[in-house]
Amino acid sequence: MKYFTDDYISKYIRLIQPKYDGVLGDIQEEALSMEIPIIPHETARFLSTLLTIKRPKEVLEIGTAVAFSAGLMCRYLQPDGHVTTIDRYELMLKDARKNIKRLGLEDKIKIIQDDAANVLPALQGPYDFIFLDAAKGQYIQFLPHILRLMPIGGVFVADDVLQGGNIAKSRFSLERRQRTIHKRMRNFLWDISHLDCLESSIIPIGDGIVLCTKVKEYVPKEGEFSDD
Repeated sequence: MKYFTDDYISKYIRLIQPKYDGVLGDIQEEALSMEIPIIPHETARFLSTLLTIKRPKEVLEIGTAVAFSAGLMCRYLQPDGHVTTIDRYELMLKDARKNIKRLGLEDKIKIIQDDAANVLPALQGPYDFIFLDAAKGQYIQFLPHILRLMPIGGVFVADDVLQGGNIAKSRFSLERRQRTIHKRMRNFLWDISHLDCLESSIIPIGDGIVLCTKVKEYVPKEGEFSDD
């Protein structure tokens, strides 16, 4: 998997940061050995620090994969907290359910199997922590729903936003099949950087993450989030 951060820096960071213990660490190692796309270790450690500060009660995750990140986030919940995670791919969810059982978190993690585009409009929230790691071309479409579901003071993190550094290049330097996702991700990054309801930062670790907190209510505007 290609990340934005220079390989030698990423390798050093991964070397000095402690591995996760117990079943969660086993799940991480298994996924890496089988080249299953999960968040890189430096991103996981960033989330651990952030969640230690935030201590959320209700977490929404968009993109379950094998439930490594859902299991990770459960470590930092308030005692009565929960993670709701959305994914449509049964191939991944089959392993996710097994891993949630291995972690003993059946009462903490709820899986919704469906396309997030169908699920998000029906959710009520609020979710004080939202983690987005799904189809990159859909980030811009998910954003208005995420803004609605976040309370003031809520935190939003989106993963894989720098696309191996390609996001900083002209789309005309990319293969034609990559240009639509490139355009949509650029629009997403522009919007989260300029919405007055968010305080946002783009952080170049892993393949780039976005960190936002909601500072005031979001007022929808017609045609605000466009793919054009």
